[in-house]
Amino acid sequence: MSTKKIALVTGGSRGLGKDMAINLAKKGLDVVITYNANKEAALSTIESIEEVGGKAIAIQLDARNNKAFADFKKELSKQLETNFKTSTIDYLINNAGFGHHGTVADTTEEAFDDLMNVHFKGVYFLTQTLLDILNNGGGIVNISSGLARFSLPGYSAYASMKGAIEVYTRYLAKELGERKIRANTVAPGAINTDFNKERFEKAPQVVDIIASLTALGRVGESEDIGSIVAFLCTDDAAWINGQRIEASGGMFV
Repeated sequence: MSTKKIALVTGGSRGLGKDMAINLAKKGLDVVITYNANKEAALSTIESIEEVGGKAIAIQLDARNNKAFADFKKELSKQLETNFKTSTIDYLINNAGFGHHGTVADTTEEAFDDLMNVHFKGVYFLTQTLLDILNNGGGIVNISSGLARFSLPGYSAYASMKGAIEVYTRYLAKELGERKIRANTVAPGAINTDFNKERFEKAPQVVDIIASLTALGRVGESEDIGSIVAFLCTDDAAWINGQRIEASGGMFV
């Protein structure tokens, strides 16, 4: 039986999720990552985790499809027993998602529903599905966005979902407190990952504009976020609960 604690990172195959997974491994945790379609990226992340001395497995999951969560849980339980000789996890990091840029006037109902399904409904019901295999004394980290605090045109739908996640996280902290399970939100600012790659490439001047709005004078990188999430999954963060931690380098302070 594994004596290490285990963290599950949704969307852990690339971008912020990949850096979270690697940093969790550096903290001595075993890691389960999910990927939607890019299995090669997931396997690459596992290699990176093994390079720092960690152990990880990857399981396919479409975080938008809550009807698949029960089957995912069965597969997760099977893989936990096979690879780690346990049936439970200690930390759940709800990271999976994608961006969307569109004004209130332009956002379609289809785009809205897609964002809702992965960023709020999916997080809500995946967490619900996994509650009974989440160990007492563990933790949940939900990924929000700086856009839930400050407003930039074109992100109303995405930011609204993230605002909902922040409220949801406080309720998780309240309701799971009797199990000593902590729930916190990490809210990245603008990060230079494949999440924003298309927009940054189309309008490279956006990077300079964002940097000018940040007290530290640069755009964030993946490694600016992963270490914070990993910290929250350690005993050093045992007294942090129900909190929103923004990691934006001081945007609009």
